Amino acid sequence: MANQNRNRLAIHIEEILDKAISPLTTKCCIYRVPHEIRKLNIDAYTPKVVSIGPYHHDNPKLKNMEGHKLKYCKEFRERVQTSLDNLVTLVQELETEVRLYYSDNIELSSEELVKLILVDSCFIFELFFTSKSTDDDGIPFKGWLKSSVAFDLLLLENQLPFDVLDKLYNLASPSPNFPSFFDLTYYYFRKCDSPYGDSPPSIKHFTDMLRIFYLPPPPYRLPPREDELLAHLYSATELNEAGIKFRKGGSHLLDLSFSHSYLEIPNLNVGDDTEIFFRNMIALEQFHYLNESYITDYVRFLDYLINTSNDVDILIRKGIITCMLGDNNAVAELFNGLGKSIARRKFNSDYFGIAKELKAYYEHPWNNAKATLRRDYCRTPWKMAASLAAIGLLILTVTQTVCSVLQVQMSLGPSVKTHP
Repeated sequence: MANQNRNRLAIHIEEILDKAISPLTTKCCIYRVPHEIRKLNIDAYTPKVVSIGPYHHDNPKLKNMEGHKLKYCKEFRERVQTSLDNLVTLVQELETEVRLYYSDNIELSSEELVKLILVDSCFIFELFFTSKSTDDDGIPFKGWLKSSVAFDLLLLENQLPFDVLDKLYNLASPSPNFPSFFDLTYYYFRKCDSPYGDSPPSIKHFTDMLRIFYLPPPPYRLPPREDELLAHLYSATELNEAGIKFRKGGSHLLDLSFSHSYLEIPNLNVGDDTEIFFRNMIALEQFHYLNESYITDYVRFLDYLINTSNDVDILIRKGIITCMLGDNNAVAELFNGLGKSIARRKFNSDYFGIAKELKAYYEHPWNNAKATLRRDYCRTPWKMAASLAAIGLLILTVTQTVCSVLQVQMSLGPSVKTHP
């Protein structure tokens, strides 16, 4: 009897092991954001209007969009006159491969997943086509809803593989009058034609494309990682007190430089979408681009510079930050919050070199003394006035003392006799 129980238990364990999720494959690029990161700002990772892909398809708050998705899917089919059988057959052929792109096991049957991919893909195609049209009649996505849909399409958890979308689009639109799917995507998100021509970059999904938008264009060289960890960097206020001058400059967003006491940083518009974009790009880099985490480096660098609203004030005055949040303190909280979700990894060599030079400049004895003087005696108008008053009083006291000594010497002068 005991042996039979053990055998039944072994069979049960074997069934559990057979259902175990396989390790992440090299194709995996769409990740579920871990709870410890997600809880810092749940809304930054969760779609508000439309679900794309398997992770949020069962969210009841997004069900209202399902009707619009079906309508757009139907309109795309009519636009291209493609056989539904051909589209379904292609998705069925890709279904097994699609599962490999996701970090989590997809608890959907083959039939359910094929339907989801087909509807979501055709919805995206028609959405992109209508966004390029000059006639907005009949387009339900306007104003807040229109921008919310665009934001949702850039969330890391709300993705379909770009390769799958591209293959499905190419099957559906054989006409040469149709733009490439990359060009169509670029226009939707940037509202301008793609500058890449016949050589578009390889992208994994829309979040990955967002990251490419922020990276410097070719032939700019992306620097390697530094071997040494950066322990600390002083804030903008501290650096400014030591004599560092901030200046707007650079050829692209990530192009920071330091020379002759000037730290040049490109302008950044900080608005309602800034945190959403950075959080999702950082999450992607933390999973997929550990040795190429250039967006993460940039955010970490600004997090070092920005501790309080005083730091933000300096960067705003110099044109480095354009605040569209209406509150400088909100900008400080934004970057301080972004820093909490980042694993402390090594900087790229360019940023590491700049950080070391800034640290050395601040810690130079003369610059450090200058910073201390400004911090302790000139931080506020009242402190400066009190310091000037004290200096003035000291000068008057010294002057009065010198005058008194001279007066005594002059009065004693005639009575002093000299002896041969």
